[in-house]
Amino acid sequence: MKHLNKILLVALAATMFSCDDDFEHPVEDFQVTKGDADFSKYIALGNSLTSGYRDNALYHSGQENSYPNMLAGLMKAAGGGEFKIPYMPNDTGGFTDTDIPGYPGKLVLQIVNGSLSPVPTAAGGALDNIAAAGPYQNMGVPGAKSYHLAADGYGNAAYVRLGKANPYFSRFASSGTTSVVKDAVAQNPTFFSLWIGNNDVLSYATSGGLGVDHNETNNVDPTTYNPLGYDITNANVVKASINGILKAMTAKGAKGVIANIPSVTSIPYFTTVPATPITGLADAQVTALMSAQAYGSYNAGLGQAKAAGLLSDAEYQERLIKFTAGATINGAVIVDKDLTNLAALGLPSYRQTTSKDLIVLTAASLLPKGYGTQIALEDKYVLTAKETAKAEAAVTKYNAAIAELATAYNLAFVDTHAQMQRLSSASGIKFYGQTYTTTFVSGGAFSLDGVHLTGNGYAIVANMFVDAINQKYHSTLRKVYPGDYPGIAIP
Repeated sequence: MKHLNKILLVALAATMFSCDDDFEHPVEDFQVTKGDADFSKYIALGNSLTSGYRDNALYHSGQENSYPNMLAGLMKAAGGGEFKIPYMPNDTGGFTDTDIPGYPGKLVLQIVNGSLSPVPTAAGGALDNIAAAGPYQNMGVPGAKSYHLAADGYGNAAYVRLGKANPYFSRFASSGTTSVVKDAVAQNPTFFSLWIGNNDVLSYATSGGLGVDHNETNNVDPTTYNPLGYDITNANVVKASINGILKAMTAKGAKGVIANIPSVTSIPYFTTVPATPITGLADAQVTALMSAQAYGSYNAGLGQAKAAGLLSDAEYQERLIKFTAGATINGAVIVDKDLTNLAALGLPSYRQTTSKDLIVLTAASLLPKGYGTQIALEDKYVLTAKETAKAEAAVTKYNAAIAELATAYNLAFVDTHAQMQRLSSASGIKFYGQTYTTTFVSGGAFSLDGVHLTGNGYAIVANMFVDAINQKYHSTLRKVYPGDYPGIAIP
């Protein structure tokens, strides 16, 4: 926890400083018009980023501060209608059902052993069903990939227990056989937003590249993909899925806005823990680590493998474990599945991280416990340069398809990829004197899970959508003030 605590202390200190104003405050006499759009029935489609998911859970106040809810509020001044949200029954999130494990309550900052750390809370309650109070207009479904939105039975409660359906959609699906898109179309929307495709590559990245890249296998049958969702979806599947969604949503003349995919590796989940995080080792620690009982025997085995022609000199050098005492920064020892398999010689696939690797946020609590030194970090805790390249290549392909479809269907287009690059820069994005960045905690935009946004961050996204809508449809929707929405709660 000490490693993460240092990060938090620096982050919290940074929040004490304010920035100069870069934007004027809202003008109250602003005339709001709908332009060429009709906002009377607005439907939002997407995944967790659309639902308001944050702090590793879906909970009531997070949903309330989702970007579609902000947009719907702005649209009311331009003829917008009712916007119902399938609220969770509590402000904790998660499910207590023992037959659908893996859904804890939200992360909160708590003092643990004298240090501030993100801690999961207990799940708030059992999986409920609120379909009778529908239909709902925020149809963002956490965990959904592009091909899930048109999948019949994706909200079937019986399938949820078998791991074949989504519990979040099962809460508000009109039936066990319907799809997200069918329930959306049935409401006769006049305007819609679509932000989908992130999970088609994000799940691969957050798993440390445990899945398969189907842009390499050319597998276009998602029913054969990894059941845990770790695979990268083939770009043709993403394009066809989104095309099908847009065809259905625009069939009766609805207009809309679509967003592309941000870089999945520029978020705090991958940028908070240093790539070479081991420092301050004592001489005695280095001696122990490099002994024959530790990595000394491993290094000797590598030498034998090289002599036998089983390793190139380049891979031999890459795999050698070396630690230096004092202020020198050392790489963490990791398992890398892409290294030559020397299991027959009794040698694991170890190497140390370099500046090109990305250690995930969840590894922060493991490093002080000897992981990365005495114990190698598992593959799932590190996204290697090779794996990062696969993820970013997929994002590029997805975004090319989304831009093409936005033009084909004459939709407003939000370039979240470019905007999130601004957010991840040192200068960040400024609104009314406050600077927002992707820095963990202090940046203000990202929640405690390092993947999803805070209320501040969702407000920034809402403004991106407003800009695109106004430009395309000549409307004059106002923007929201990010400072009016909640960030991370500091105890």
